[in-house]
Amino acid sequence: MQEALALARAAAEEGEVPVGAVAMHEGAVVGRGANRRESARDPTAHAELIAIREAARTLGRWRLGGVTLVVTLEPCAMCAGAMVLARIDRLVYGASDPKAGAVGSLLDLSQDPRLNHRFPVERGLEEEACAALLREFFRARRGGRE
Repeated sequence: MQEALALARAAAEEGEVPVGAVAMHEGAVVGRGANRRESARDPTAHAELIAIREAARTLGRWRLGGVTLVVTLEPCAMCAGAMVLARIDRLVYGASDPKAGAVGSLLDLSQDPRLNHRFPVERGLEEEACAALLREFFRARRGGRE
């Protein structure tokens, strides 16, 4: 999670919403991502998708069995759907997202029996650090107002 937080901080410095993601396979990092929606002008340039794409390239396969994705913020429906499609083994995330979270907050695509893949989720790892980074970013964007 520390590496995902570092990626999130770097994204914030570039004016991106501070979310970072790291894909792990057999103890090694095989993919990294930070939000790039603003700089890439791409609504799909979420940290999770960037890390998943890099993991697929690194491993040379689209089925990402054996991969754990570590993310600073609960994934949205698009990213959770990509995890199902990629057959991710496990998700670990820091801060919950009550407005857009799709692995427990608004809905739970990680356990939906209608889908062809399910994966375990560990919630709340370094939750306060992840949430504080987001709070500080948006506070600064509002000019310091709460």
